[in-house]
Amino acid sequence: MDRITANLPASSTNDTAAFYERLGFVVAFKDDGWLIVKRGSLELEFFAHPELEPRTSWFSACVRVDDLDGLYAAFQSAGLPSDCASVPRLTPPVIEDHGMRIFALIDLNGSLLRCIDNQFKA
Repeated sequence: MDRITANLPASSTNDTAAFYERLGFVVAFKDDGWLIVKRGSLELEFFAHPELEPRTSWFSACVRVDDLDGLYAAFQSAGLPSDCASVPRLTPPVIEDHGMRIFALIDLNGSLLRCIDNQFKA
């Protein structure tokens, strides 16, 4: 089952909503201090954090999905860079040493979303 639970910072709820809409999410709720976006069963919540510094952010969440390739392809359509220095950026799927298949999205706020294939069983 696809699932995500996260409360992440947003320097601007307007900019964050627009960024995630490019990734196929829809805004489920938005006011000046809170934002909720959904993509199927995936849901992200954001709290306003105007002083956020994206390049030093340590916020993260795990996104576990049944169709990692499909999610990656959908996110690729946003045209994000894949280099290791850009914010935002999208890295391609890899198989880590312990066998987990994963790709990473760094959003415009500097938050890391580790997108993980549900096929991996720890």
